Amino acid sequence: MNESNKIFFIINKFSGTGFRTDVEGKIIDLCAQAGQECEIQYTQHRGHATELAQEAVRIRCPLVFAMGGDGTVNETARGLIHTPTALGILPKGSGNGLARHLGIPLAFAKAVALVAHHRIETIDTVLINGHLSVNVSGIGFDGHVAGLFGQKSQRGLIGYTRLVLQEYRSFGEFQATLQCDGKEHTRAAWVVALANSSQFGNNARVAPLASVQDQRIDVCVVRKMPLYKAPFFLARLFNGTAHQSRYAEIFSARHISIHTRQAIAFHVDGEPLPSQQTWEVAIQPQSLRVVLPTSIQKKI
Repeated sequence: MNESNKIFFIINKFSGTGFRTDVEGKIIDLCAQAGQECEIQYTQHRGHATELAQEAVRIRCPLVFAMGGDGTVNETARGLIHTPTALGILPKGSGNGLARHLGIPLAFAKAVALVAHHRIETIDTVLINGHLSVNVSGIGFDGHVAGLFGQKSQRGLIGYTRLVLQEYRSFGEFQATLQCDGKEHTRAAWVVALANSSQFGNNARVAPLASVQDQRIDVCVVRKMPLYKAPFFLARLFNGTAHQSRYAEIFSARHISIHTRQAIAFHVDGEPLPSQQTWEVAIQPQSLRVVLPTSIQKKI
């Protein structure tokens, strides 16, 4: 069967801060100008993006664009993993971590223009206790905040920052034992970030040297610091020097086992999951095709 000429769009209306009603018309017009058919579907429930992506693969669509945040991107990727169909991203979330790492424009008009002009790269993904991660997942404080953030009506960086400040004092360190490619490390941790890409989102780079093509996972263990020092660490997150902080230590490995003495909150690409005590984390090399701007030639 030949590859379809149809480009598939999966849209989460509820990601980010709002949905513009002219989006559908702009997608249709742009695809028509590029001589492409398109199909636009809106997610109706959790997991629906995966089902829609699987349908796009079944009818052999070459490209599937996910419009939403990192959660929508993750769900869509689950349906495209290990297939020839490439994932495009139309960023519309609170953080847009993977899109920012890949250099995808945040402006809708520029991002959707990738329909006509793009290149394809194949990237690694990560499997965490059977859950697919394409960006950054975490154990500890960020998992705790992710669970609370999902219940809040105020989204975006301001809402997230307010929640972090509110919860900062009450969430303490925990002991984590990490086996990184067979080497054991026991550390007091406040956050254990499992990074495929470099950042949580909003350009907060917890693993500044991470690459989605190096076939390794960057594990960043962050200690809890006095509140008055937190702004300095935050500055490091945004200027790309978090790995140089005395409160952070990074390991790089293909397979990681993590154990904690008590159940700890965690998230996968920003989506909270039930607390656990043990995590098995493994790289899946060259497992997902992605759409990139032709102008992006740097290491990803």
